Amino acid sequence: MKYLKKRRIGLKNNGSGASTKSSEPDPLEGMANMFDLGVVLIVGLLLTLFSVYHLQGLFSETSTMTILKQDKKTHELEIITKEGKKVSIKKVSKEKVQGKGERLGVAYKLNDGSMVYVPE
Repeated sequence: MKYLKKRRIGLKNNGSGASTKSSEPDPLEGMANMFDLGVVLIVGLLLTLFSVYHLQGLFSETSTMTILKQDKKTHELEIITKEGKKVSIKKVSKEKVQGKGERLGVAYKLNDGSMVYVPE
């Protein structure tokens, strides 16, 4: 009778004295698949965003890009310029300045609200 109590059908001894069932699947086995699926979805989302907003030029060393960003609350503008590997950020404010300079061109505001700059 002692022999039957130690030996249980469907159980394996893993050497540490504890027994594990060999016929039941591991409940955490599916979590690895969910993690892989999450990583694939995140990479796919990033690639989609880059293609929708035409931001592939951020990864090219020879490209030149200019992005205009405006804050909704303060209405401050930021001009982000990328030339090759160099990225520069310039903040535009509504403060008036004085000084000497030269005229570069003329800007016109159209009826639809857009602005056109015509260099001389």
